[in-house]
Amino acid sequence: MTNDDYLKILAHFALDDSAVEASPFGNGHINDTLKVKTASGQDKYVLQRINHHIFTNVDMLQNNIHTVTSHIRKKLEAKGESDIDRKSLTFIPTTDGKRYYHDGENYWRVCLMIPDSKSLEEVTPELSYEAGKAFGEFQSMLADIPDGTLGETIPDFHNMEFRLQQFHDAIKADAAGRLHEVKGLVEEIEKRAKTMCIQEELHREGKLRKRINHCDTKVNNILFDVASGKVLCVIDLDTVMPGFVLSDIGDFIRTGANTGAEDDPDLDRVGVDLDIFKAYASGYMETARSFLTPLEISLLPYGGRLLTYMQTVRFLTDYINGDTYYKIHHPEHNLQRTKAQFKLLQSLEAQAEEMDRIISSL
Repeated sequence: MTNDDYLKILAHFALDDSAVEASPFGNGHINDTLKVKTASGQDKYVLQRINHHIFTNVDMLQNNIHTVTSHIRKKLEAKGESDIDRKSLTFIPTTDGKRYYHDGENYWRVCLMIPDSKSLEEVTPELSYEAGKAFGEFQSMLADIPDGTLGETIPDFHNMEFRLQQFHDAIKADAAGRLHEVKGLVEEIEKRAKTMCIQEELHREGKLRKRINHCDTKVNNILFDVASGKVLCVIDLDTVMPGFVLSDIGDFIRTGANTGAEDDPDLDRVGVDLDIFKAYASGYMETARSFLTPLEISLLPYGGRLLTYMQTVRFLTDYINGDTYYKIHHPEHNLQRTKAQFKLLQSLEAQAEEMDRIISSL
């Protein structure tokens, strides 16, 4: 698309400064994101094309985001917070009052750019502590949203029973004829299957409730103030939806506390960094303790094993299916990812007692 095309789309939003240029921004993998320069010379807005192949119910998606950002804004106002426009995302309605614009083919939304902010990629214990506090506070502020208010933007996203059903369907079909290559990995997954469905069982028994989670707790989904380095706000709200608290601590452990890469070809580099885990858990407990139940607290380290197991299952499912979901860079990429995630899972299992002790000490 040309700059003129983007400007025509932006004309459908109630901007208070006229847009003159839209250019690519950030490194997101799902939506197309552009920063928008205005006539005043500022990078003032962010324009996004929503990936409606993944987020199929755009109405629900945008209603969720509106509910969440409005709720956070009210909480910040009640606390007497200053600079609220930098501590919560602000989305701009269309000229006819809607929360997104549909051009007949694509869905678009616009939010204010948060000035003097930055996102970070490197994970350190200090940064992990701040991330834990930020995501814990995010959940805490949303803990009183009534059940049923938000919908699931990706149904069964972190439902382990559903992911195992997909896995079993893939095994049965063996569409790419690869099953014989991975029998050892299949056996390892099956061996753990029952213990990895605990959250769904506890929920059916009424012992584990669903809460509002972010469901993508990477450190680069937090904005920091450029000058002070302090947390401003949590961003990338597409997957904010009902689920179990294990998702949010579990996903950070899987991504942030891994000493290797998600697809590391050298399995000797893959393991869990306990300093990162302890720092994140410390920050998280500081802000989330007020609403967590004793059962939820006791299960937090298990969340890391669960989300890592889940991703192992998803990568192997895609490999068996013939690489139909994840983008790959070589024919065995999903198998490489599977092996790296499984190595991390083994490391988490070996450190389970120590991680339980750390949570107990908090």
